[in-house]
Amino acid sequence: MWWNRKRTAEHSPGDETEDSTALAEPTNPHRNAFIMMGIGGATIAAFGLAAIAGIFAPFFLGVVLTICVHPLRVWLERRGVPRGIATGAVIVTVIGLLLALGYAMVVAFGQFGALLAEFSDQIAAFGQDVAAWLSSIGVASGEVDSIFASFDPASLLSFLGGLIGGLTGWLSLLVIIFTMLLLMGMDAGFVPTLLKQLYPARPLIVASLVTYGANVRRYMVATTVLGLAQGIVDWIALLIIGVPGAFIWGLLAFVCSFIPNIGYFIALIPPIIFAALVGGWPMVIVVVVVYAIINGVIQSVIQPRVIGKAVNLSQTITFFSVLFWAVVIGPIGAILAIPLTLLVRLILVDSNPQMSWIRPMLGELDETREVMAELDAAAKAERKARKAEKASGAPRGIPPASAM
Repeated sequence: MWWNRKRTAEHSPGDETEDSTALAEPTNPHRNAFIMMGIGGATIAAFGLAAIAGIFAPFFLGVVLTICVHPLRVWLERRGVPRGIATGAVIVTVIGLLLALGYAMVVAFGQFGALLAEFSDQIAAFGQDVAAWLSSIGVASGEVDSIFASFDPASLLSFLGGLIGGLTGWLSLLVIIFTMLLLMGMDAGFVPTLLKQLYPARPLIVASLVTYGANVRRYMVATTVLGLAQGIVDWIALLIIGVPGAFIWGLLAFVCSFIPNIGYFIALIPPIIFAALVGGWPMVIVVVVVYAIINGVIQSVIQPRVIGKAVNLSQTITFFSVLFWAVVIGPIGAILAIPLTLLVRLILVDSNPQMSWIRPMLGELDETREVMAELDAAAKAERKARKAEKASGAPRGIPPASAM
């Protein structure tokens, strides 16, 4: 055929051999079996983590906190502070931050209980209005009416009281976290020397561990600072708008800032409900616009510039990681989804030189963006050339008369 003759004319047999050799992948007769074994092992590991979620979640939280405060230890030791005092200062700092956050959450729970008691009638009426609207559009009217008819805001108060009373059951969780902070805080002083000892034998693993610690630290610290700013600004904005429980929703915005993609919508729902109760649709629209501006600027403009390349994960993987880790180890998994996913990447990809080919698929798109820019430029040049040929009136492939 003519296309085969053209291909033969353009490429010599030697070139075709080189191209086929370059495109050939290494053959492995057991490749599919290894893939299935890997999937099976990952499934078993996920079920195992879910079984020990009560221990693993606080343990990994302690690891992340230790990584985040490690620069404080280094800073103190460089200024001549004894290693024991530096360790104690780091532990006290982390515990102080956790206690401050716990106190703020207890205050928020108390205010939320008072808020529910104050707006119980309005919440019940709002539920009935929603049920009537759903019934009007034909969405399972019988089930909707029964659900909202049995809804009682007082049940939320009893649930809240049980939750606050159950805080004493969290003592084991707090003991695990504080113990891990104490032990890892003492062991962290040996980590730099251990990495130097390990580097001659396993340089890639050491480099991957150092990169992982730096990326997790940058992500968590930046998210904490920006989330705190976001929560304060949301709190002030809601106070100005007049939405009840502004402090609660500001604290919720701070906590949800650690949940990528989903956290914004979780933090937005309660202020919308209470804005609808006190101000109707105009106040709801104002709250939505204010949240969109504040969270959009902080999370979409400022945060990517601050974090940089610390999280080289695609948006799809980020969203799936939040869902996956929330199912495996509970709500704290959604908060620690990025550090956990980066840990899996460290084990499977970063420390394995044979897996470097998969990095662009995970989110390292710098080279891909450059290739796309070149392709776009070539396509743009081709479109301009076609327009120029069409404007000159000359048939395609034949140069204008002035050029002959």
